[in-house]
Amino acid sequence: MSNYRRYFTPGATYFFTVVLENRHSDLLVHYIDELRLAFSETRSFYPFEIIAICVLPDHFHMIMQLPEGDQNYSRRIQSIKRNFSSRLPKIEVLNKSRIKRKELGIWQRRFWEHLIRDEKDLANHMDYIYYNPVKHKYVQNVKDWQYSSFHRDVKNNLYPENWGENLELENGALANAPYEYD
Repeated sequence: MSNYRRYFTPGATYFFTVVLENRHSDLLVHYIDELRLAFSETRSFYPFEIIAICVLPDHFHMIMQLPEGDQNYSRRIQSIKRNFSSRLPKIEVLNKSRIKRKELGIWQRRFWEHLIRDEKDLANHMDYIYYNPVKHKYVQNVKDWQYSSFHRDVKNNLYPENWGENLELENGALANAPYEYD
């Protein structure tokens, strides 16, 4: 079994990548309304703020701000995954391991998280989230991807509408971004 550690800091801000088991699937955008309901229902039981989010066909990236004194982001991710999965048509065959763990087999078992350290780290991860549809070649411009909180942040004057139009990728990182990347 893998030996990994998660950092749990009450009231912290975290970046997440949550991925479907089938990397060629489009479930997340095909069933976007069900995903939105899954987020809404999860937030009603386990409150959190979405600082930034971008949903792609097979994964999503999100920055989550936990309530003060609360450190249980795993419960929230688990709830989103289960809630979304329960809203989908039952079309797949499950193996014994998935049945034992009460998993539907839609999601990868684990997710990736990163504790946001400071304002620069937050800005870098927001840029990464918003540029991701361009990186994956779903659109040519950030503003053209509809499943993103980028549009909310443009309305709130956090980003200009044409942000990302002249950015280039170098080894998977934004080369001309206004921030340095680790």
